[in-house]
Amino acid sequence: MSIFKDKTLMITGGTGSFGNAVLKRFLRTDIGEIRIFSRDEKKQDDMRHEYQAKYPDVAHKIKFYIGDVRSLESCRSAMPGTDYIFHAAALKQVPSCEFFPMEAVRTNVIGTDNVLTAAIESGVKSVICLSTDKAAYPINAMGITKAIEEKVAVAKSRYSGKTKICCTRYGNVMCSRGSVIPLWIDQIRNGNPITLTEPSMTRFIMSLDEAVDLVLFAFEHGENGDILVQKAPACTILTQAEAVCELFDGKKEDIKVIGIRHGEKMYETLLTKEECAKAVDMGDFYRVPADNRDLNYDKFFKDGDTQRATIEEFNSNNTKRLNLEETKAKIASLEYIQNELAGSVNMVK
Repeated sequence: MSIFKDKTLMITGGTGSFGNAVLKRFLRTDIGEIRIFSRDEKKQDDMRHEYQAKYPDVAHKIKFYIGDVRSLESCRSAMPGTDYIFHAAALKQVPSCEFFPMEAVRTNVIGTDNVLTAAIESGVKSVICLSTDKAAYPINAMGITKAIEEKVAVAKSRYSGKTKICCTRYGNVMCSRGSVIPLWIDQIRNGNPITLTEPSMTRFIMSLDEAVDLVLFAFEHGENGDILVQKAPACTILTQAEAVCELFDGKKEDIKVIGIRHGEKMYETLLTKEECAKAVDMGDFYRVPADNRDLNYDKFFKDGDTQRATIEEFNSNNTKRLNLEETKAKIASLEYIQNELAGSVNMVK
């Protein structure tokens, strides 16, 4: 018997890559119901037909709710009977958020506040908010709004009652919707050079399964107000591109550097130096507990906080750096890549 036995889980933004990964993980378990909450009826309809065809015996567990996290009433209408929430709805593309920052605010900040408000009102037991490494030392609109999302979650946790609120922060999820590897595969198949922004740029890399693992770890081990991160490895963008070339018979000599896009960093940070000072090492994960001092400035000026950061930040430059073979092996292990490689073989036949 699992902790999800007969429970109802809602996934906001559930038609995305993360929602699909959760469905594949949980649908055949003893979970009672999985609610897909999103605003795109076409994606919901496609998902409904796909899961009815693939999992006819358990597809009835999936319930679809048309709604938008930007609307508090919309969130409230989907909440009754919900036990747990994985909050994945977000605007995630860095360049588009740079051009439309207020749209990112409405979804990532106001949307999170609405989900948490409705969850607390309905007595939801636990909410896990998905964040990103771009929220640490943010320089772009996407990262800034996700940083505020984390602040909203921590602030809400201070008076959330029986509702536990945690955040997970993670790096690039390989082969998720809008990520670069599927683009590179298409470029190779069309006989075009792979385009990358800056060869020496480093990024944390993880699979969709690892993203789900992190959320489940937060669900089981996180305390109210925590931020949890996985000790993910990293590689350079060039190494990642060369790995894809070797897997799909692309020409590494034709890799084309196009320059850094709007709002991009040379490396990403999962834990700031300040967070490292209080982070709890939990093996494969770090837990950053909330600062639950009250808003008493007189007490703060008298007592202060003598603890200072003594270790470096955890970023994609100082984490474990994967070489070409290690990167290729990690990419090749993905179900998406295995399906694409099988498709390539069939195309040749």
